[in-house]
Amino acid sequence: MVDPTSDLGEDLTAENAPACATCGDPIVQDPEHVVETWVEDESVASRHFCSQDCRDEF
Repeated sequence: MVDPTSDLGEDLTAENAPACATCGDPIVQDPEHVVETWVEDESVASRHFCSQDCRDEF
């Protein structure tokens, strides 16, 4: 898994890119990328989406 705080596109390939939580597509240099973060059990958790449409479907 890629560090969720890093810029997407920095040495990313489809194999190590985060996957969209809705459609499962790898997110590589996608300008519409959406990240949702929250605190859970005293840790930061996150979900990646390839677009706002996928976020809305989730």
